Amino acid sequence: MTKLDRSIIHRLPIFSALDDAELDDVLSHATSQHVPKGTAVFQQGDDADAFFVLLHGLLKVVKVTAHGQQVLIRFVNPGDIYGIAKALRRTDYPATAIAVVDSVTLAWPSDIWDDFMKSHPFLALNVMQTMGDRLQEAHTRVKELSTEEVERRVAHTLLRLVAQSGKDTEQGVMIDFPVTQQDLAQASGTTFHSVSRILSAWESAGIVAIGRRKIIVSDVEGLYHVAEQRQTVKDKRRTPSS
Repeated sequence: MTKLDRSIIHRLPIFSALDDAELDDVLSHATSQHVPKGTAVFQQGDDADAFFVLLHGLLKVVKVTAHGQQVLIRFVNPGDIYGIAKALRRTDYPATAIAVVDSVTLAWPSDIWDDFMKSHPFLALNVMQTMGDRLQEAHTRVKELSTEEVERRVAHTLLRLVAQSGKDTEQGVMIDFPVTQQDLAQASGTTFHSVSRILSAWESAGIVAIGRRKIIVSDVEGLYHVAEQRQTVKDKRRTPSS
């Protein structure tokens, strides 16, 4: 069990509005877990016996479809609540959460979920906002997968990563965690070969710089243009002439 640093925990947005007594009550029910890189916190289909908040590190949430395709649903960043199957009235986890780097997470037993949310309204509000954000993101991604060409889907995926975890460097905006071309393929609903081809073309155009498990967006404006330009053309075609 990893020793907890209350000051770090209190600075996380999900806990920041709690007073000392409330935070003590929340932490009294929690256990901390060290999750080595490549290890699953839980597997798709496992009994949902706990819910979690990530304290340190990074996780990726991956789902295997009925056809056996592996889809990267999202990344979990420090401060994010996840594994909230109980909020969805599910008894099992709908996806697998895997540590991208060595990580530390807090865990609470699922059987205290209802009382926990009633006792701590601020946490309940955070859960509602989280579920709303994830629903909106899911709608956006479904639209992208059903209407957009592969290059635009990859561009939108990369722009989301820039927004979530971008770090300014002299070379551009670096995705501040290890990310592979296979990760981008799974998140964009395409193949490794397609992502490799697209990134090579973007690198030649000066839009990105690719390293081992590292991506720097050298030209964010150019990437945004790739993501949006074709839709703009389509929209213009639909606009009646005056």
